[in-house]
Amino acid sequence: MSKKTSCIECGGDIGVPEDVVVGEIITCPDCGTDFEVSNVDAKGVSIKPAETVGEDWGE
Repeated sequence: MSKKTSCIECGGDIGVPEDVVVGEIITCPDCGTDFEVSNVDAKGVSIKPAETVGEDWGE
């Protein structure tokens, strides 16, 4: 059975694997936004927006 959390962008349900670990990236199936798992405990899973690293092209 997988865990669920709510998308902080659109409010949709995000299924989270039972073996999820802090730092793992999960994606909302409704809006496509990426999130980083920030905490896993008995209450559930907490997420935060994933940091995006853009190309710096050597600058």
